[in-house]
Amino acid sequence: MKKHRIVLGTSALVVLAVLILLFSCADMKQGMVVTPPFTIAGAKYVGMEACAGCHETIAYEHFESFKKTLHARYTVSLKDGTQVLGCEACHGPASLHVEAGGGRGKFIINPRDNPAICYQCHLEKKAQFNLQFHHPLREGHMSCSSCHNLHGENIMLPPGVRLGRQNELCFQCHKEQARPFVYEHEALREGCTTCHQPHGSINRKLLIARDVNLCLRCHAQVAAPKTIVMGQTSHATVVGGIGSGFVSQGTCWSSGCHTAPHGSNINAHLRY
Repeated sequence: MKKHRIVLGTSALVVLAVLILLFSCADMKQGMVVTPPFTIAGAKYVGMEACAGCHETIAYEHFESFKKTLHARYTVSLKDGTQVLGCEACHGPASLHVEAGGGRGKFIINPRDNPAICYQCHLEKKAQFNLQFHHPLREGHMSCSSCHNLHGENIMLPPGVRLGRQNELCFQCHKEQARPFVYEHEALREGCTTCHQPHGSINRKLLIARDVNLCLRCHAQVAAPKTIVMGQTSHATVVGGIGSGFVSQGTCWSSGCHTAPHGSNINAHLRY
């Protein structure tokens, strides 16, 4: 019988090494435990009900309502098998805080002061805040709770707001964009995140795409009724045409044309 020797290429060896690593990690995962990254010296876990004794309401929310939210069901497993649920999973062991009679910052961890508490679950948001253009969370000028109701049923609304569009988050600070326009940009009705990445972006103004590529996401195709598509009107002289020098070197809003991207009171084509 003729013997055959199997020769693996470099790419095949890399794939094999990755598979071995994955299977090894899968075996290790069975014995892994999750421990809170932040502890309070000398403090012990007392359970959610101990918090309810003082915190009948939490940031506009009734404690009984909070217990039904996703954050209240968040659980951390300790090395000894203890399951830490709800409040202490984010705020740390609360025994010393309870003994001290409460008080903001007394023997307790507050995510408003340290966003790293939120990062332990929301790793993708941490990466976005580390991008070149980002909301000033890292600089300490705002916190996650500036935009999100961490104790509420709908975390996408600001604290204290019960009903509203997603834009209500942004309109807290960006009041100029919040005012009504005679001619509103349809994208604004869909939400600010149609054009902006709220946590961080590689583009200025937290835009999700650069230059005309942002506008062409909708205006190169029929995205919605009454959407003006570039092919419906002649843009040949401004979009890379001979002797143009407009959009080919700038953007739809910086080329002197659609200078009111959020809305206009005088022109349906979003011009001032």
